[in-house]
Amino acid sequence: MRTSAIRHSLRGLGLVCAAALALSACSSSSTSSGEGGGPVSAAGLDAALDKGGTITVWAWEPTLKQVVTDFQAKYPKVHVNLVNAGTGDKQYTALQNAVQAGKGAPDVAQIEYYALGQFALGKSLQDLSKYGASDLSKQFSPGPWSAVSGNGGVYALPMDSGPMALFYNKKVFDQYQLKVPTTWDEYVEDARKLHAANPNAYITNDSGDAGFTTSMIWQAGGHPYKVDGTKVSVDFTDPGSTKFADTWQRLLSDHLVAPVTSWSDQWYKGLGDGTIATLAIGAWMPANLASGVPSASGDWRVAPLPQWQQGQTASAENGGSSLAVMKAGTNQDLAYAFLKFANAGDGVQARIKGGAFPATTADLNSQAFLDAPFPYFGGQQANKIFSDSAKNAVAGWQYLPYQVYANSIFNDTVGKAYVSNSTLSSGLKAWQDASLKYGGEQGFSTSK
Repeated sequence: MRTSAIRHSLRGLGLVCAAALALSACSSSSTSSGEGGGPVSAAGLDAALDKGGTITVWAWEPTLKQVVTDFQAKYPKVHVNLVNAGTGDKQYTALQNAVQAGKGAPDVAQIEYYALGQFALGKSLQDLSKYGASDLSKQFSPGPWSAVSGNGGVYALPMDSGPMALFYNKKVFDQYQLKVPTTWDEYVEDARKLHAANPNAYITNDSGDAGFTTSMIWQAGGHPYKVDGTKVSVDFTDPGSTKFADTWQRLLSDHLVAPVTSWSDQWYKGLGDGTIATLAIGAWMPANLASGVPSASGDWRVAPLPQWQQGQTASAENGGSSLAVMKAGTNQDLAYAFLKFANAGDGVQARIKGGAFPATTADLNSQAFLDAPFPYFGGQQANKIFSDSAKNAVAGWQYLPYQVYANSIFNDTVGKAYVSNSTLSSGLKAWQDASLKYGGEQGFSTSK
C-alpha cells in the first residue's frame, strides 16, 4: 500500500455515520446508474441473460479467465469484458475514483474481505438481497459468508478464502539440506543457513506488506483491532503483535529476507530461480504460481504454517476475495448473474481446476477435492493442508471498518523498519496512532 492517491481517494469513502456502522449503515454521494431496487426473480435474471448485453468485470484473480469463457459459452448473448485494473490497493484507488467521478465504474469488482466493509459503508455496493442472495448462505463456509453479509444485507458473494500455509521450494531445501520448519524459530534458523550458504538466496521476500503483517499477528493470537459499534480500539502492543514483531525483526536486522516487492517481475523471477525459497501466504496462491512461475513446476511443495509454540496448529486467513456488484454499474442484473455463476454455480469447479481455493462448503468437504493431486506441487494433495488450516484459523480476529485506509498508510509507518534503522515495534506504534487519529476524524470513538 504505497500511494498517496489511495489515501486521498479513500478519505471520502471512510466518512461514515457515527451512529451506524453496519454494512448497510451510511449514506454516500456515490452515483448509482444501475438498475432499480425491486426484487428480481430467477425468471427476471433468465430474461436479462436471454436479452444479453455487456458487463465489465474488474478482477486480478487468474482463474476467472476460464469462468468468463464458460459463462459466455453458456450465455452467448452476454459479453464479459474482464479487466485487470490492478491488484488490491491499485484497483481500489481506481474503483473509488470512478465511483466519485460518476463514470467509468465496472459492473462487477473483485474486493478482498478486509476491504469490503469500507466500500459497503460508502454505499458503493449493491445489496444483493433483492436477488435472493441470502438463500445462498449455507453454500459458503461461515467466515467468508460473515465477511460479505451484515445487518440484513448481502454485499458480495464469496469467491475464495485464504487459509495460510507455507509454500516452500523443495529443490532449494534439498540442495541446502534444510528441514521444513515447524516453528518460526526454526524458520529463522533456516533463513540463516540458507543465506550463509548462498548470499543471493533468501528464505522469503518482504518489503513491507500490511496484509501479511496482520495475518501473521492473527496467527500469533494477536487481537490489535477491536470494534464494537462505533467504538474502535487499536493496540499493537498486545502479546501476539509483540511476538510477531520480535521474531520478524531478527530477520530484518540480519538482512535475511529479500527486499523484493511481492507481485513484481523480480519477485516472480526469485520464485522461479530459487532465490526466494518460501512464501507464507493464503491457499489461493497455487493458481498464481502455476500461471506466474510455470518454470518451477514440480519444485514447490506445501506445508502447514510454522508455529509460534511447538506442537500447536494455529493458523490465520490471508486474503480471500469476493465479487461485488457496483451500484455505479450499468447492468446489475447481468452482473449478479455472472457473480452467481462464478461463485455459486458452474464457475466454482472451473476455478478449483485452475488452482483456486473455494469458499463453498460442499467443495471444501468433498473427498475428491481433498484428494486432488497438484501437478505443480509434484502431485501433492495440498488441499488437505489448506483444509486443516481453514479449520484452525484463530477465532476472534477483527479488521477496522476503515481497513483500506489503514493499510494505505502502512508503508509510511511500519514500512520505515524495512528501509531504515527503525524497528517494527516503533512502526507498529506509529501505525496504531495514525489509525486511531483517522478513526476519530471520521466520527468513531477511538481508544488504545
